Amino acid sequence: MAETGAPGLDTRTKRNLLLLTCCQAIGQAGNTMMFAATALSVVTFYPDRELATLPVTMQHLGIMLWVFPAAMLMQRMGRRFGYRVGSLFGMAGASVVGTGLWLSNFWVMCGGGILLGYAVASLQMYRFGAIELVPPAYRARAISWVTAGGVVAGIIGPSLVRLTHDQWLPIYIGTYAAMVGLHLIVFIVMGFIRFPSPSEVTAAAATAAGGGQVAPPRPLAEIVAQPRFIAAAVSGMVAYGCMSFLMSASPLAIVACGLPHAEAHFVIFVHVMGMFVPAFFTGNLITRYGTQPVMLWGIALLTLGIAAGIHGTTDWHFRISLTLNGVGWNFLFVGATTLLTTCYTANERGKVQAMNDFLVFGTTAAASFLAGFAQERLGWEPLNWFALAMMVVAVAAVLWLRWQPERRPAVA
Repeated sequence: MAETGAPGLDTRTKRNLLLLTCCQAIGQAGNTMMFAATALSVVTFYPDRELATLPVTMQHLGIMLWVFPAAMLMQRMGRRFGYRVGSLFGMAGASVVGTGLWLSNFWVMCGGGILLGYAVASLQMYRFGAIELVPPAYRARAISWVTAGGVVAGIIGPSLVRLTHDQWLPIYIGTYAAMVGLHLIVFIVMGFIRFPSPSEVTAAAATAAGGGQVAPPRPLAEIVAQPRFIAAAVSGMVAYGCMSFLMSASPLAIVACGLPHAEAHFVIFVHVMGMFVPAFFTGNLITRYGTQPVMLWGIALLTLGIAAGIHGTTDWHFRISLTLNGVGWNFLFVGATTLLTTCYTANERGKVQAMNDFLVFGTTAAASFLAGFAQERLGWEPLNWFALAMMVVAVAAVLWLRWQPERRPAVA
């Protein structure tokens, strides 16, 4: 269902959204650097190339482990406190990964990935913090606007990798030092954002319900059994799983095809641009056309990107494939997040958001782990055929939802 019109946002809300978008840009830049640098840094000293993406996989596993504690901490202590704890974990995790590279210790790098998982779990919840800053009619646009911070991340992240990867020895050690600095900046900027307190969020929900009391929270099993939650979670899992699967493998595939490391950095750059540039208008598209059509457009674009990957392995095949992969991810993931916000009430948000991200990043962890193994054993083309099977699942989930009766909680 498309959103209706609403009066404009006040100055304080715009300022808070802008600062949160800045934090998204800087934090996502660090995450992009992890994707772009880690597999290539691991193969400089570790002989088993099939495990080159394991530190990234451990980061996704860390998201799974940390997402419930992070979400419940935010519901209890507030968004700003929770997000700043995430930044502290980011600084610690990047330091440990860099230390592992310095010591040529693969397993220390993996441990750093687990710590970074907390930082990324918090980063992914910026989109939920954004919807608490705006009236209900602006939810899709707030999610989209904050996600748009990834445009700057797509410039900062790969650019810092190119600038830092060979400045110090061992190669890429400077990249991890730069990541520490990015998380420090986020920690500082986050202190200037005014989020509503947990009690204020609950009070706003009661006001939206007509001044009555917010209903007691439902059991999590009842919430996740809703068709809307199922479709939102499955779509988010496919969006992130497919994106991570192909993005994690692409640097290894590019180098294996005889292309230079610089091409791998550039492909990650255009991929991240594809992920986040559409965020400037995805929210407006959802407002105008509705959530489900935009999700279906995302699936179509992901499929076109997969087709380009199957067709060939030149530099332009990789560029087109990963760019379309990024745009399709944006449409499908922003749509799935918007759909998710219609599944819960204010006092249910922590556990439902955590369950959704647990499922999404569980899929992402499996995809990133399998990426390196499949690339070394099977090659780039079979990876794309497997990703195509994911698209069938996503289409089935969205179309299935269309056949379900319309049911929504009284206060979302």
